[in-house]
Amino acid sequence: MGKEIEKVALERNHTIAHVFSEDLPFMNATEIDADVAIEFSVPHLAVPHMQQCLKLNLPVIVGTTGWDESLTNIEKETKTQNGSILYASNFSLGVHLFFEMTKKFSRLMDAYDYKPSITEIHHTEKLDIPSGTAITMVELILEELKSFNKTEDGEYIGGSGALPVHSKRVENVPGTHEVRFSSDIDELTLTHKAHNRKGFALGAVIAAEWIQNKKGLFTMSDVLNLK
Repeated sequence: MGKEIEKVALERNHTIAHVFSEDLPFMNATEIDADVAIEFSVPHLAVPHMQQCLKLNLPVIVGTTGWDESLTNIEKETKTQNGSILYASNFSLGVHLFFEMTKKFSRLMDAYDYKPSITEIHHTEKLDIPSGTAITMVELILEELKSFNKTEDGEYIGGSGALPVHSKRVENVPGTHEVRFSSDIDELTLTHKAHNRKGFALGAVIAAEWIQNKKGLFTMSDVLNLK
C-alpha cells in the first residue's frame, strides 16, 4: 500500500516528505515537515502512530484496521488535543458507494424472510480476520434489520439467527466483499471486487487532500458527503 500511495500522490503532484518503516520507526520522529501523514501499518502500531501524530500536530489518514476497541479513547484525545484524524476500514471510493447500496439493500430485504450473510476474500498478508470492511458491513446491515438485536455481550441474535461472516485468504486478491440474502427459494447478492490496490491508495490521497485545515475525527463518509 505504501508504494501505491506514493505513486498516486506523485501523480497528483504531491511531495513525499518522509517514509517510515521498521528500519526508520515513526515513533522516533520528533519533528515532521509535512502537511499530513498517511498511516497503513499493522493493528498494534496504529494507535501509537495516531497519538504521535496528535503530539506533532500532524493530520493523519489511517487505513489500518483492527484497533476498534481504542476508538473511544482516540476520539477523546483528538478532541482534547484539537487534532485531525480521518480513519476508514476501506478507502476505496467504490466500497463506500457499496456501503450505501448495502444499507438500502438491507432496508428493502428486512420485510421478507431472507437470511443475510457476508463473505470477504483478501490476500494472505492481511492480518485481521474478518476484515474491517466486513465488520463495517455487519454494522450497516444490522442498523437496517429490525429482526436482529444486540445482546449484552455484544453478540447478535434475532429471528433469523446470527449474522455469519465468512473470511477467506487467497494469494494476490486485493479485496472482495459480498453481502448475500438467501431463502429456500432464491438468493440475492451484492458484490464489490477490487481489481488492484490503486483504488484504496487513491481514496487515501483524496482524504489527505480533504483534511487540510480541518479539526476533528472524520471518516470517508465526511469526505464523500454521504452522511
